[in-house]
Amino acid sequence: MTYDPVRIGIVSISDRASSGVYEDKGLPALRDWLSRALKNPLAFEPRLIPDEQAQISQTLIELADAGCSLVLTTGGTGPAVRDVTPEATLAVADKEMPGFGEQMRQISLRFVPTAILSRQVAVIRGQSLIVNLPGQPKAIAETLEGLKDDAGQQLVPGIFAAVPYCIDLIGGPYLESDPAVCKVWRPKAAIRTFD
Repeated sequence: MTYDPVRIGIVSISDRASSGVYEDKGLPALRDWLSRALKNPLAFEPRLIPDEQAQISQTLIELADAGCSLVLTTGGTGPAVRDVTPEATLAVADKEMPGFGEQMRQISLRFVPTAILSRQVAVIRGQSLIVNLPGQPKAIAETLEGLKDDAGQQLVPGIFAAVPYCIDLIGGPYLESDPAVCKVWRPKAAIRTFD
């Protein structure tokens, strides 16, 4: 089976990285993880922008309205004054998907008690799922694929396990994952088999 490339928006939100003070690590982390996790050909739409609410909202609108079925952001979700990613994301939403934020905090709480300070949200805009992820590359991977024990058994599911079926439900492309990286879940009736 051949797939058309899936358009995915990846947005790193950081005042300092966007102004060149330090190298952005968010975009490479997102690109690397998605390239390993998905079997589909991917067309990334990367953006590196400052913590400016209006610019974040405008970027999310552009990516969603341009046909990105998935938009992942990293950065700007804490309680600091400049952290406005959740507000910018909610401002462009047709629907809020609170389960994503709840699960991300559950995963992060396994590592740090300050995970309760995280305000990540997920929303649907049209046929696009927009998810705010943590800012650190290690935390990005943990939240997406979840936690496994030393034998490779899933202890806590990552949020990406639900992403492909969510995209099915909003009319997006069929995403096929590599189960060695992240086993996704769909009801039996929604699973497609390809010869």
